[in-house]
Amino acid sequence: MFIGARYVEQRVADAVLGAGYDDLTPAMARAAARLGDDGIRVTELAEQARITKQSASVLVDQLERCGYVERVPDPSDARARLVVIAPRGREVQRLARKEERAIEREWRRHLGAERMAALQDALVALREITDPYAP
Repeated sequence: MFIGARYVEQRVADAVLGAGYDDLTPAMARAAARLGDDGIRVTELAEQARITKQSASVLVDQLERCGYVERVPDPSDARARLVVIAPRGREVQRLARKEERAIEREWRRHLGAERMAALQDALVALREITDPYAP
């Protein structure tokens, strides 16, 4: 599983870099990948990424300076801030999703529709017991 995940991550990173987003480091990309449409607090990002709050703050600072994210007031707590994807971050996200779809098509051609469906079903089922942050 690690080899497949590493392959996908590298392919997406190469596509992003090839499109001119050369200021986005792998660490920044991994942090940004955890951002949902509703945003996330830095403390939650740190917990999910399994890094310190300080490291998460540094990554968010870098992402913000590069225009990939913004910090906005948290509507549920006036004292807190949420990290949300900025328009430039949405551009990269669209590019990443496009590359992921291309990989999925390649894997489907290689495995065949039935085996690919079985792989996807198995991975979704495993997420239920391995991902405490699954929606």
